[in-house]
Amino acid sequence: MRIRSGGHDYEGLSYTADVPFVMLDLVNMRSIDINVENQTAWVQGGALLGELYYTISQKTDTLYFPAGMCPSVGVSGFLSGGGYGNLLRKYGTGADNVLDARFMDVNGNILDRESMGEDLFWAIRGGGASSFGIVLAWKLRLVPVPERVTLFIVSVTLEQGATDIFHKYQYVLPNFDRDLQMRVQINSEYIGNTTNKTIRILFHGIYQGNADTLLPLLNQSFPELNVTREICQEVRMVQSTLQFGGFSISAHVEVLANRSAIPKTNFKSKSDYVRTPIPKSGLIKIWEKMFENDMSEMLQMYTFGGKMEEYSDTATPYPHRAGVLYQVYKLVNLIDQPSDTTTISLKRIAWLRSFDETLESYVSSNPREAYLNYNDLDLGVGSGSYEEASVWGERYWKRENFKKLIRVKSIVDPGNFFRHPQSIPSFSDM
Repeated sequence: MRIRSGGHDYEGLSYTADVPFVMLDLVNMRSIDINVENQTAWVQGGALLGELYYTISQKTDTLYFPAGMCPSVGVSGFLSGGGYGNLLRKYGTGADNVLDARFMDVNGNILDRESMGEDLFWAIRGGGASSFGIVLAWKLRLVPVPERVTLFIVSVTLEQGATDIFHKYQYVLPNFDRDLQMRVQINSEYIGNTTNKTIRILFHGIYQGNADTLLPLLNQSFPELNVTREICQEVRMVQSTLQFGGFSISAHVEVLANRSAIPKTNFKSKSDYVRTPIPKSGLIKIWEKMFENDMSEMLQMYTFGGKMEEYSDTATPYPHRAGVLYQVYKLVNLIDQPSDTTTISLKRIAWLRSFDETLESYVSSNPREAYLNYNDLDLGVGSGSYEEASVWGERYWKRENFKKLIRVKSIVDPGNFFRHPQSIPSFSDM
């Protein structure tokens, strides 16, 4: 059995299998009911984030939901993996803002939070809901946002001091005002018309307030970033989603709900979490490793801190909380290749795996953490024993959470009906 909501699945686990299978596609279950007065929303399991954002924007400009940047992501998959986004530092993960759910178990019973019990409700908000059953709908807490937020993008190269600026970013931004979120995108590129390479870093910021409030804060704590009023744009929150989603800020917001307008992509990716700032010597090694690739790579750092410091690692299954400075998302793009098995694709994927080894000494360890929603079968798929499953399970959830997820699974789906290569295993002796 495979369960697909948005189909935005990094290893295709929601719609592929190496044996005959049945796919339950929730594509036609995508109604969204917004209650502005109660600041809540009921969202069916097949809706996409873009559809949710668009529907909210048609009702109000002062409420939003703390979900991700990509409008094509399914709400259900996003929430069942934890889910981070531009409101993470102020309101936590998407899963932290789930109030209730309608859930079908392996016996066909339809349950809510009260009837399923708190352990199962805990498990489906970050433990991968498709290991336990089928989420038919989610009740979400909408959060307040200002009528206008401030966006800015700063672009710097190595020749313009990018290494020093990124090095300072690691110390300043995770401890900055939680109204500011910043995504840092890093690519290699040629210098002008030469064959020499450089690194370009884009600092993409969104501030829950106006530029008059933001600029003095940045000028005091991070003047090197050189954010000026000229590069700041004050826009509706839904317009920020357009920009972070790859659309023009002036595009009609309806595009967020247009599934056919969302471009298809093809890539291989991996994730990490950084808890100790990477020294400049380490950054230089990272740049040098990037120069070995064919410029198909991209790194994104996503700032943590703020509200995330207030949650226990066990509040939900998503454990990447206090002490995380930023998340690292790294990929090689295969969009120009007919498949992931061409010579060029295989070379890029091999480079990504070797790049992963280069990063090992600079990212979290024991376990080296990974994000479930960026599922990666390179981490392992075996689940014949806890020792075998822990190789990948503890990277996604850490030990305490993984063991609890197995206990819940063994109660609600002891026959392991809901399974895929990295689903929660069922062990009766946990």
